[in-house]
Amino acid sequence: MYTHKQILNPDDFFTELQKRREKGVYFYRICGYSDEIHTFIKKYYDAARRTGVIIEGKIPNPDEGNLSYYQEVMGREFRMDPVFLNEGLRRWLPRMTEFQRQNVVSALYDSLDGMRRAGKNENMLKNAFIKFMCWLYYKFERVVTQLGENHIPKILYEGTISHYELMLISILSNAGCDVVLLQYEGDTEYRKLDPDSRMSLLMERPGMTKFPAGYSLKKVRADIQEAYNRERMYGEPSKYAPCTNAWIEGNGLADILTPLKTRGEDPRFFYNAFYRMNGVSDRLTYTNELIRLRQGLKAAGRKTVVISGQIPMPSPEEISGIHRSQYANQDQMIQGLAANLQGRQSGELLKLARRAFIEAVLAEAEKTDHNLNRLTNKAVYLLCWYLRYAEALLGQWKMPEIGCFIYLGGCRNENEAMFLGFLSRLPVDVLILCPDLNKTCCLQDKRLYELTESESLALSRFPEENSQVSIGTAAYHAERDLDRIMYQDTGIYRNQQYAKAGVITLKTMYEEIRILWDEELKYRPNFSTADGKANIPVIFAKVNGVKDGNVNAYWMSVRELITEDTFVISSAPYLASNLANPMKMYAPEFYKNGKLLKEKIKNHPRYPYGILREDMQDFMLDKLQVLIDQKLIRGIGTNGTEYTAIAQVLNLPKEIVRMIQKFDFTKKNPKLIYINTGETMISLEDTILTAFLNLIGFDVLFFVPTGYQTVERMFAKTPMEEHQIGEYLYDLQVPDLNSISLKSRGTWRDRIFGR
Repeated sequence: MYTHKQILNPDDFFTELQKRREKGVYFYRICGYSDEIHTFIKKYYDAARRTGVIIEGKIPNPDEGNLSYYQEVMGREFRMDPVFLNEGLRRWLPRMTEFQRQNVVSALYDSLDGMRRAGKNENMLKNAFIKFMCWLYYKFERVVTQLGENHIPKILYEGTISHYELMLISILSNAGCDVVLLQYEGDTEYRKLDPDSRMSLLMERPGMTKFPAGYSLKKVRADIQEAYNRERMYGEPSKYAPCTNAWIEGNGLADILTPLKTRGEDPRFFYNAFYRMNGVSDRLTYTNELIRLRQGLKAAGRKTVVISGQIPMPSPEEISGIHRSQYANQDQMIQGLAANLQGRQSGELLKLARRAFIEAVLAEAEKTDHNLNRLTNKAVYLLCWYLRYAEALLGQWKMPEIGCFIYLGGCRNENEAMFLGFLSRLPVDVLILCPDLNKTCCLQDKRLYELTESESLALSRFPEENSQVSIGTAAYHAERDLDRIMYQDTGIYRNQQYAKAGVITLKTMYEEIRILWDEELKYRPNFSTADGKANIPVIFAKVNGVKDGNVNAYWMSVRELITEDTFVISSAPYLASNLANPMKMYAPEFYKNGKLLKEKIKNHPRYPYGILREDMQDFMLDKLQVLIDQKLIRGIGTNGTEYTAIAQVLNLPKEIVRMIQKFDFTKKNPKLIYINTGETMISLEDTILTAFLNLIGFDVLFFVPTGYQTVERMFAKTPMEEHQIGEYLYDLQVPDLNSISLKSRGTWRDRIFGR
């Protein structure tokens, strides 16, 4: 019989008998999971499938037909005698050799004798013998005829093993068979049968945890089939493979200029780089270093592509050039699209490109939750970009040439990240330069080599020639450093520091409005900055009635709120619905599928805000999208009011546009006071105007002495705070507010605090 030996690592199971450190067999049980264990189970499953037996669930007990055939061949006799057992096996399993039979007889006799010593009677021994013989014939005949060979047969058992099953499998192990038990629920039930682990050993490897929920040999079988299908999908492998970053010394740009012949000598590999450099080591010399990099690549005769800022989107012509059809599943889609590489590439490069394409798309599939339409679009983008740059990077490629793709600025989205990951699997150095530490590259890849320097430099374009280069002096960079120290998280802000803002509408007492009205935004409660955006607290309120019925004091209180940056509307409506609006006819062109076509708006010849600073244009269009998305105005999304909103926001009064242009999100914000003393409702256009100005950060205050619902009619919900300050008065005439003198009243602080 064979003795059980210990393994050093799971791969020892696949060593031939004559090459094992100690001549023997392995019988192990696995009660925990890790990536290493999963890989081993797949490999062992494949070996057991080819040269052994796989048991999923229990071994079926012999049925009446099995027992009837046994009695026909073997009769009813049973003797606890090795000679009887040997003769029985000769008749029952005639294909076994004498050596195999002797091993099984010895192991079988030991097991039955153990039962006898434990007090089992002759009839129980006979029943166990018949059960074992039926199992050997119907389940393990394939195994027993391979016992003793150099390639050791394998048994893989899944589940909680029973007493008699363990006895038989132990018999086969002792006769020359490797065994693995998979116990997903732990070792407790097994230890009841074999408390001292005499029959098998527990496999213990680093990092093992509980088996994942739902883990089974069925899943392992599916993984193996999937891997097999993938290999078929890849097609004939290339005789070359990437050796990425293994040769890198961490010298930054100098690594990219390392001569190809000195990177490595194994002819099976091409030695490429997948490299990201964050920040710069010296801001004064960095631009010159980039120029020298470009010159060095040119001198070495290396094909190079340089992209700054963003990779241009595929054009309609490029997309239409990708042949595609309807796909039933992911693998069919990948194979179908990969055919676009045929004819554009050939030989070893085609094999490399095909494998790189498949690997990149499969990796992306996990991120898209295997959404076929979304994944197809991403794969089309990848092909468009590759076919656009392939000739410049890899035209007439032959070993050991390495192209170089340089991307200044870092990946802006997952499509760009996918493309660079794809290129890194080809004979191409992929160099990502992110000199500005305030901007991040979204690419995440465990194969990526990353180097981070301490200094930051804003650089928008890769320098081509010395005459095109703009280089900051030491004093300039020192000033930028001081600028960052002073204006980051200090409560001090430079002019126009923030290009974006989120609006918080304050809920206040009426008296607080006057305190906050002329206050800089940074001093108001709940002001904050985060992620390059200011969160600005604003006032959006309606004031009903006249305090104490005192009309003169009422108009004086309104006059006190008119600042240099306050726009006053003194009668309703301000924007009548029948007023000509030159943007109304174009509004339907600017909105599709729930989204503003912002670039189309900005490129339209009648677009009125092209003179504003770029960041403010983007901010206004973003807030217009918010106005539509939140459906703040009645009719948006139901009767086409969104087109009226677009037309009106694109046709703001000139004075208001000028107030928006100079708006600084940390200083005093512009304001709108709307006075409605009559019974006229404000127009839809007025409602859009006030809602939009609130969204972009204006303080908006309605004065309605009548208390009528003249303001709220067109709002889908009442967004403003409402204050009741006194009795309702009617038919008041709005005086010339600019003619009211404030001198006799003193300041509002004097009146509140009695100074």
